[in-house]
Amino acid sequence: MKQRRIVVVGNGIAGLTACDTLRTAGFDGELTVVGAEPHQPYSRPALSKALLHGGDTLSAHELPAPTHGATELLGETAAGLDVRARVLRLGGGGELPYDGLVIASGSRARRLTANDGGAGQELTLRTFEDAVRLKQLTAGRPSVIVVGGGPLGTEVASGCLSAGCEVTLVSDGQPLSRQLGGYLADLFVSAAARQGLRMVHGGRAELVTSGSGPRVLLADGTVLEADLVVTAVGDLPNTEWLAGSGLLTGGALRVDSRGRVDSRGRVRPEIVAAGDVAGFPTGRGLARVPLWTSAIDQAKVAAAGLLRGQEAAELKFQPYFWTEAFGLSLKSVGFTPVSGAPDYTGQGSDEDSQLMWWANPAGAGTAVSVNYRIPVPRLRRLANQGPAALGPPVPSQP
Repeated sequence: MKQRRIVVVGNGIAGLTACDTLRTAGFDGELTVVGAEPHQPYSRPALSKALLHGGDTLSAHELPAPTHGATELLGETAAGLDVRARVLRLGGGGELPYDGLVIASGSRARRLTANDGGAGQELTLRTFEDAVRLKQLTAGRPSVIVVGGGPLGTEVASGCLSAGCEVTLVSDGQPLSRQLGGYLADLFVSAAARQGLRMVHGGRAELVTSGSGPRVLLADGTVLEADLVVTAVGDLPNTEWLAGSGLLTGGALRVDSRGRVDSRGRVRPEIVAAGDVAGFPTGRGLARVPLWTSAIDQAKVAAAGLLRGQEAAELKFQPYFWTEAFGLSLKSVGFTPVSGAPDYTGQGSDEDSQLMWWANPAGAGTAVSVNYRIPVPRLRRLANQGPAALGPPVPSQP
């Protein structure tokens, strides 16, 4: 069936990339984007990095205006899907028929409290509005508790520190160790301690809301109080609107190596998915990988898969991740967490500048730069080929 109408659900980076890829691949039919947020696509990573650390400017998140020429229904949600009729139902009423569908509805912040009664005592950072509100609140230098020791939690804690706040980071273990491994996590923990961050490891945390302000209750009975509580405890894929569609497997949206939705072993060639909402094949099994570059890579493959089916190239996934916090900028290519000390370490122009590589007996390794000026393509070569990719022979670590 020739596709003349393609609908893209989601106006984040996955949706934007899918639209651009469709047009580049020659699709000149009717293209419609349904986006829950009322904005043009923006850089979500910038919200917890440059935007929180910047001055009064609120432009760090901006991306170039889209050029794909799609009809954009912004501030509109998807409410349901009739797969047999190939019709998308909209939250505001009405329906959109399609020949091809791209599901890129993303995810939302996981919360400790399902409902705080409208008190707004649990802050999260997921949208542009969240970032603006947090920036405004921290301008008064309140005391802040950040719950969550992953990349987002540490970036938020760093941003609050830079605003002059007294900050406590609550984590159920060493911050960033679950994502990066102990060696790299130690670098950030040491830098955070030098900047005055208080770190508390008290097991599972609960948010206790009251009229006097937010409190955090730890598993060991410790109660922490602050003016603001920001939680960064993961995300939830936006799949509720797919209930009853037959596309979910065990409540999850799964795709094959070309981005086509795979429902209980049945691949649907007219429906693809990409980004935070979808689980896709990786070198370590089927998984959601809610990272910016991962969403871009998936969307390119999914758009091609929608147009060319089995003839489209499969996704060759290589993780790329970066984080900035406490004066450190880390870029990583390859799977993490890494175990132990690196097999190779290169020193940059100052003591905080390092280039590292961990060997992986099963294939490509993991390359990491910390405050080290190295182009990402060269970092990828280091991950794939080892230190020999850097040029002249380098001495191995004793």
